[in-house]
Amino acid sequence: MDNPVHILIVDDDPEISTLLAEYLEKNGYRATTAGDGKAMWKALDETRIDLIVLDLNLPGEDGLTLCRNLRVHSSIPVVMLTARGEPVDRILGLEMGADDYLPKPFEPRELFARIRSVLRRTHALPPNLQSPDAQQMLFAGWTMDFTARHLINPDGVVVALSGAEFRLLKVFLDHANRVLSRDQLLNFTQGRDADPFDRSIDLQISRLRQKLGEDARSPQIIKTVRNEGYVLATVVAKEK
Repeated sequence: MDNPVHILIVDDDPEISTLLAEYLEKNGYRATTAGDGKAMWKALDETRIDLIVLDLNLPGEDGLTLCRNLRVHSSIPVVMLTARGEPVDRILGLEMGADDYLPKPFEPRELFARIRSVLRRTHALPPNLQSPDAQQMLFAGWTMDFTARHLINPDGVVVALSGAEFRLLKVFLDHANRVLSRDQLLNFTQGRDADPFDRSIDLQISRLRQKLGEDARSPQIIKTVRNEGYVLATVVAKEK
């Protein structure tokens, strides 16, 4: 492989980092390790990273803070690790922009499967999420740029999107003014049906609304349709 997928493992436990790095490299990936946030930012400045495996409990800035700060300017996929098993930690991780979540302890092959799944969703979008006929979509004063994979707000300021946010907004733009159920949104973005307790779509929509500057109590762009789902309630125009 000329350009193997490069995974950055951010964990302050050297045994876990070494184990994961060796496992990933045996499976054809390139792996770099970092023990804290400072080392993470240094690695990101020095080389191309395709995905970050990020531990929640780190010295200094914790994983949630690092993920939130990363999302300000980058859409690099993040799989978050934590020793905690409480659902609230998973929810917080998703709210900060993580693409997936895995509690410790775990099997390396399970993490490897999660990494492959996130990369597949991020880099190999199914045909219904591709935009061969448009480089940009315009809506409510906003511009979605498919080449750069980011948003531009009405004032011309670039707004970075996570991979999950990008896929979700693309679905809404492709189905503007149509009500989409949670099942449909999960199927379009992740290729699976909704679990009754899976709040990932709701959390991603909440994050999208924040990025769009929406009033959480009365959103005007992505609206909630009671007992049915969500709808992008605005005119969408395509530009080549």
